[in-house]
Amino acid sequence: MNRLLCFLLVIGLCVGLSDSFEKNTVFIKSSLGLDNALKIHCRSKDDDLGFHFLRTGETYDFSFHDGIAGTLFACDLWQGPNFKFHTSFVAYESGSLVFHHGKKNYWDAREDGIYFTHGKEMPKLEYKWDVNH
Repeated sequence: MNRLLCFLLVIGLCVGLSDSFEKNTVFIKSSLGLDNALKIHCRSKDDDLGFHFLRTGETYDFSFHDGIAGTLFACDLWQGPNFKFHTSFVAYESGSLVFHHGKKNYWDAREDGIYFTHGKEMPKLEYKWDVNH
């Protein structure tokens, strides 16, 4: 019983202190050609962030604290004539009971696909565009 009480106390403190920690942030940048818009839709289990449209050079970002049961944000991106090119990916994921703070995920939409970095290394191609049918 004492272990359960200690565990619950630690979890409660973590949740209570989470607002004092820096939020995690996902950045999505459009590095597409000049006349090519990027359409974005990101969501988690609890939040639907809606649709956003970027022109070349623009960045969309959102910030959040990790949840107790873990946090996962999935995104869909479209580009090209009539947004015929598409990809889906997990833009951020934390494990349950693992709290990150100040973590930054940088996604860059380019003509050949979606690149990723945490900002310390060169971005790497992670996802290719699919053609919508």
